[in-house]
Amino acid sequence: MMDFLLEPLQYSFIVRALLAAVIVGVVGSILGVYIVLRGMAFLGDAMAHTILPGVVVAFLLGWPLAIGALIMGILTALGIGLLTERTSLKEDTAIGVIFAGLFALGVAMLSTRGNYSIDLAHFLFGNMLGVSPIDLAVTAVLGFVVLLLVYLFYKEFLVLSFDPVLAETLRLPTKFLNYLLLMLIAVTIVVALQVVGVALILAILVIPAASASFLTHRLPSMMVVSAAIGVFSGVTGVYVSYYLNIASGPAVVLVATCVFLLILGLAAIRNRRSVPVITALDMETS
Repeated sequence: MMDFLLEPLQYSFIVRALLAAVIVGVVGSILGVYIVLRGMAFLGDAMAHTILPGVVVAFLLGWPLAIGALIMGILTALGIGLLTERTSLKEDTAIGVIFAGLFALGVAMLSTRGNYSIDLAHFLFGNMLGVSPIDLAVTAVLGFVVLLLVYLFYKEFLVLSFDPVLAETLRLPTKFLNYLLLMLIAVTIVVALQVVGVALILAILVIPAASASFLTHRLPSMMVVSAAIGVFSGVTGVYVSYYLNIASGPAVVLVATCVFLLILGLAAIRNRRSVPVITALDMETS
């Protein structure tokens, strides 16, 4: 058993992949709780795809991918907020317009390269085993910033997530908080980009949090459970990728999905046992 666990650790790229998986598992899963509670899954998916032009520009210029992704993510968050506020468009429509346009722009820019299909696969599904020390450092710093802001604005986000009307009544800066949450989602997407890629970022944001929602309804506990599931999925996914020789990003998401299905099944069994069955005899005696 120890050999099974220690053998991959002799390779430095595996160690970096594991560290990146832990960071993404914690950051993505904790912020994902807010995404699940507020029904923002479509927004998270759209923002994950709209950063593609920034990633492509950084790639073509030889810059760290995180820089281009971060800039485009922030611009996307601002664009969605402004388009929703200053036009008659509903939020999902504004998201759809920006999502389609920017993702198409990114693919078009990438198609100027001869081997763009290979590059596109790299962006879509991540390259966890290719995480460099610089990538890992950037991921750690951005992850720390996200967790720090979540901690500092915990009470405000709590009220905004469970009772937006109460947030208005308490005169909380709801507009600022909404923009801040959009920014944090954008930064978290950048954090997760290298690990799971554009196409699978939504999974790492939503699946652990959705799994945790079946186990607890208290926000602090949900965050802890979600983070634990995220870390387990990331670490286990790396080992599955190593021993089965499959892509690391999809392996992480598949492990998270299996955990979700297991918890969902257990929750269904528990609910079935806790609900009293009304029989014909009960109806007659009543």
